[in-house]
Amino acid sequence: MNGIISIYKEKGYTSHDVVAAARKILNYKKIGHTGTLDPEAEGVLPICIGKATKAVEFLMDFDKTYKAIVEFGTTTTTQDYTGEIISQKKVDFNEDKIKEAVFSFVGEYEQVPPMYSAIKINGKRLYQIAREGKTVERKARKVYIHNIDILAFLPPNQIEIEVSCSKGTYIRTLCEDIGNKLGFGAYMKDLIRTKVGIFELENSIKLEELKNQLNLGNIDNIIIKIDKVFYNYNSIKIKYSGENLLKNGNKINLSYIDDPIKVLKAGNIVKVYSYKNEFIGLYKVEDNYLKPLKLFL
Repeated sequence: MNGIISIYKEKGYTSHDVVAAARKILNYKKIGHTGTLDPEAEGVLPICIGKATKAVEFLMDFDKTYKAIVEFGTTTTTQDYTGEIISQKKVDFNEDKIKEAVFSFVGEYEQVPPMYSAIKINGKRLYQIAREGKTVERKARKVYIHNIDILAFLPPNQIEIEVSCSKGTYIRTLCEDIGNKLGFGAYMKDLIRTKVGIFELENSIKLEELKNQLNLGNIDNIIIKIDKVFYNYNSIKIKYSGENLLKNGNKINLSYIDDPIKVLKAGNIVKVYSYKNEFIGLYKVEDNYLKPLKLFL
């Protein structure tokens, strides 16, 4: 069993809970997830099975899309509804000012990670330090907001937004930052992750449905093949004469490429297939060779 299943994580589950449940349902141990989604959040959580667990590091780099409810006028210790209230201020619900503040975050911005996060400082996770009632200085990290849409204004103090962003972006921190820019603070009331790379909410299944599909014998229909997630890389087929080099994980001279017309530039990453169209892995173009980057044999 090798491939990726896009799970719809329901509220109340940790990402680890989802993996543990999937292992039990599928009776298969080699399963991993592709990036933590907070227990209070719901939405897309791709899980990698078998050989696909080697792809986790690549899938974690994919851009993500979220829908969130921002509530203005209140800040909390966790930047979401689970935390204790820190401050409360009167909200000036001016749509034009809110638009200006929200859209100002499009592009690259320096984001300070929240105390309640899994980031490690001096070997200790920030949420562990926070639970001890302590706060430590965190370095701002560059994140990229590709797009923000305001889906709805919800007077007297809420908006719904859709955010497409780079990995490592904390949406609850973004919500608070928007509120701080407006002068009255904010926290994240609700969060749904709607997309991770090619995986979308509409094509994700809940754990109970995973169990049902397994019982119906349809599991192969919901497992996405490993190579499909690398949609942004060109495909290269290797001749029969280069088969042993592929199986042994050696560099491949470009003369073994079945389609010599394709133009390859040094530094490019490509998907490599055997002459039988078997997906071998990701390779990096180096001068006259293809160097193995990640094999899925």
